[in-house]
Amino acid sequence: MCSFRWGVTPASLPLHPDSIGHLRNVRQEKSWRCRCAKLCIPLHARTFMTRHDNEHWIAGINAVASALENDPVNVREMMIEARARNPRLTELTELARAQGIAVRTVSPDVLERVSGGVRHQGIVAHYSAACSFDEDDLATLVEAADTPFFLILDGVQDPHNLGACLRSAAAAGVTAVVIPKDKSAPVNATVRKTSAGAADRIPVVRVTNLARALDTLKQAGVWLVGLAGEADQSVYAIDLKGAVGIVMGGEGEGMRRLTREHCDYLAKIPMPGQIESLNVSVATGIALFEAVRQRVAN
Repeated sequence: MCSFRWGVTPASLPLHPDSIGHLRNVRQEKSWRCRCAKLCIPLHARTFMTRHDNEHWIAGINAVASALENDPVNVREMMIEARARNPRLTELTELARAQGIAVRTVSPDVLERVSGGVRHQGIVAHYSAACSFDEDDLATLVEAADTPFFLILDGVQDPHNLGACLRSAAAAGVTAVVIPKDKSAPVNATVRKTSAGAADRIPVVRVTNLARALDTLKQAGVWLVGLAGEADQSVYAIDLKGAVGIVMGGEGEGMRRLTREHCDYLAKIPMPGQIESLNVSVATGIALFEAVRQRVAN
């Protein structure tokens, strides 16, 4: 076990002005305990993708840049395309070498194999995941947030949609994103790239039992608003200024029955046009930024 106390940062790990992001108002006497045997780092700077060996490759300029800037201690190696002309690759190469990270120049074929078909933009990095979050961390996340703001995704299985949802959540200042372990796309290289680095900037809580996780949030004082096309009430008519969790269903079937039953409110996005539904990532962005609009106006 390691303990990180907000406001008491090792000299070797200075706090960046954005290092605690939307948790910047956390009181200093509260400590965050993470189950991490490695160097303890600020909350948003941890990464949350896991595999059996806890390591993977990330691809693309934004994804690699985010890892280098937020969590360089877990970047093992970087590869760049031979004879690449992009000045951003030169900048990232210099940044990696300044932090003691090995950089190799390789052919485009090598990058294609390593990235698994993800558009790599001439750069990949070997990454070892740091701390992950699970349902036992939910109460602490709620307690640490000034005004808790959660996104719960019930079965988003397309990695591009999940990445887009993470990107919107990070932009909206969401406290954490909650996803089920068995009914969701894994946070893989495609998700990381689509999220434009958001996977490194926001806690992703993977839970075994989503209904139980929703109960935990409700017991901690978080009101749950589920988006459903057949709901009577508009999302624009619901008060989203307090401790709230926006619940979105997966592609096609939407929220599962138990998830729906755990919501305090059901709401819809009014659509006066001839199309009756939206892509889940688009709907997520609309709901999240309605909450942001209300909070800013408040």
